[in-house]
Amino acid sequence: MSLKKLLDEKLEEVFLVATLVAMVGLIFAQVVCRYLFDFSLSWSEELARYIHVWQIWLGASFAVRKQEHIRVEAFRNLFKEQARKFIDLACYICWFVMAFFLAVYGTDLVMTIADRGQKSPAMQLPMWLPYLSIPLGGLLMSIRLIQQIYFLFKPERKEA
Repeated sequence: MSLKKLLDEKLEEVFLVATLVAMVGLIFAQVVCRYLFDFSLSWSEELARYIHVWQIWLGASFAVRKQEHIRVEAFRNLFKEQARKFIDLACYICWFVMAFFLAVYGTDLVMTIADRGQKSPAMQLPMWLPYLSIPLGGLLMSIRLIQQIYFLFKPERKEA
C-alpha cells in the first residue's frame, strides 16, 4: 500500500483508535490508582480531556470521508438524482466554507495563545497544543469535503 493511499484511507482511523486506547488506559489507571492505592493522578483527567478534544475534531474529518455525518434528507429526496447532486454540492460548499473558516481563524487563535504563553493547570502543557486540533480538524475536513465534491461528480465506471 502506497504512502498516499495509507494517509488517505487510514490517517484518521489509526489516530482515533490509538487515542481511544490511550484514553481508556489512562482513565482505567486513574480509577485503579484512586480506589486500590488511595491516591490520584493529578494530570490524568486533563490529558484525557485534551485527547478527547483531538478525537472530536479529527473524528469529524473521518466522518466526512465515510459520509457518516447526520443529514436530514427528506427535502433532498423529493428531487431526481441530478438535482440531488446539486443540492449535495450546495451543502458541501457551505460546509467547506465553515470548515475553512475554522482552519483559518483556528490558526489565528492558536497563534494568539502561543504568543501569550498560556499553560494548562495540571500538566503545564502549552495550551496551543490542545487548541491546535481546531485548525487541523478544519483543514482535514476541508480536504475531505473537496474529495466528496470530486466523488459527487466523478463518472461511474461501467463494466462490460
